[in-house]
Amino acid sequence: MLLKVGEKAPTFSLPDADMETVDLANYQGKKHIVLFFYPKDGTPCCTKEVTDFSDHENEFNRQDCVIFGISRDDCLKHAEFRDKEGIGTELLSDTEGSVCKQYGVWQAKEVDGHRKFGVSRSTFIIDRSGHIRHALYNVNYKGHALEVLRLVKELNS
Repeated sequence: MLLKVGEKAPTFSLPDADMETVDLANYQGKKHIVLFFYPKDGTPCCTKEVTDFSDHENEFNRQDCVIFGISRDDCLKHAEFRDKEGIGTELLSDTEGSVCKQYGVWQAKEVDGHRKFGVSRSTFIIDRSGHIRHALYNVNYKGHALEVLRLVKELNS
């Protein structure tokens, strides 16, 4: 089920690349939150998307916003990916796919006539009160980080 603008964002706790638990509820009431879901560490499109968000992280921070990238890769794979690509953005591991399902990004796709499930590249902007302000499903990674930054700036104006 797809989430809609205005709904309360599902909260969760997931481990990051250093196996430290990140609890989304800790940020509510304090910061805007950007969650971007991507299919897999190390693939060309995902690498570009994650490094774009990471490259603009300071600008997001100036907007009183934290960013989390989420995929089904495990913590070790996230750590290798982060270190290899010099990524500053926190990468969260949803190996069971429970958060992907909560946010409606675990979707069926037709591949060579077969139905397969995978993570649909999607981004959510959550305001300080914990409500979804933007639910962007099936996004194109090109220029996406800057578009999300523009939307976050609008929250503060």
